[in-house]
Amino acid sequence: MQRVSIILPLYKSERYIRETIDSVLAQTHEDWELIVVDDGSPDDSGDIVRTYGDPRIALHTRKNTGPCRARNFGIAQATGDFIGFIDHDDIWLPQKLEKHLAHLARNPDVGVSYGPSEFIDADGAPLGLYQVPKLEDVDAREILCRNPVGNGSVPIIRRELMEAVKFQAERDGKPEWMYFDDDAARWEDVELWLRMATTTDWKFEGIPECLTLYRIVPDSIAGTPDTKQAAFEHGLQRVRRYAPDLIDRHGAAGRAYHLRFLARRLIEAGNGKGAVLYMQRALKAWPGILREDPRRTLMSLAGAYALRLLPRSLYTRLLDAAVAREGARQKRAVKS
Repeated sequence: MQRVSIILPLYKSERYIRETIDSVLAQTHEDWELIVVDDGSPDDSGDIVRTYGDPRIALHTRKNTGPCRARNFGIAQATGDFIGFIDHDDIWLPQKLEKHLAHLARNPDVGVSYGPSEFIDADGAPLGLYQVPKLEDVDAREILCRNPVGNGSVPIIRRELMEAVKFQAERDGKPEWMYFDDDAARWEDVELWLRMATTTDWKFEGIPECLTLYRIVPDSIAGTPDTKQAAFEHGLQRVRRYAPDLIDRHGAAGRAYHLRFLARRLIEAGNGKGAVLYMQRALKAWPGILREDPRRTLMSLAGAYALRLLPRSLYTRLLDAAVAREGARQKRAVKS
């Protein structure tokens, strides 16, 4: 069977949901089911889904329990041998499913197929930037530090692997199957990838085609970086339960990379003071990040201090030039 079960949680999704569903309908691989989980959304998202007459689209309405449990519920309804996820504001290019399934067919030891993403803005316009992950020889340390899967709309996963890592927990007074760990909320995707990488023999491997458009919309991360970092630290403790050696050996490196990620988000939000602070924390957590990934670390340091110290007009000109160079470099690294 080549059926893909696609899980799509809804919450305040009415602005983008039609474009997202249309991108699933446009897939060249047509054996799929779209399991839409309305997680108590207060807007008209569910009504928009109901306008579609395609029998492959199923809408389930639940009380709000958060994205982890909504996805877990969707997985439990799935009938396919492969599982995909798409967030309500992202877009798949038409050959997304076809190319990932071909990749998995060629590589029976690969459990998670992923690839690069192109960034688009709130209105769908390309930003000229990409997520360009490592595609081969991915181990648990790579996932901990850099998360090559990138975002939740990218991976296509064998159902067999999802079932191998599930566990039961009590929720609302009854047992519930957990794939995404809601006790690792805000870091639940990386926790799941680490559970797969450390407790099974399945491989993570990417394809070079850029098949996912990842929408960058304003969010609260830049305003609450301490909350995001606290979620990361809690996630590390969840991983420690089954992979203590990984956290003992590489937890500091993972912490440094995560602090650098938050610094870059603060730069994007125009918070130079916060970005400098988080870059300082990253280097203190694990100075080896400067040796292991000098280009991105130095770029982040330069961006943070430039934003903090330079006049805004000069900083903006330098930023535009740097973004153009980086976008051109990234585009050369991906196939479209």
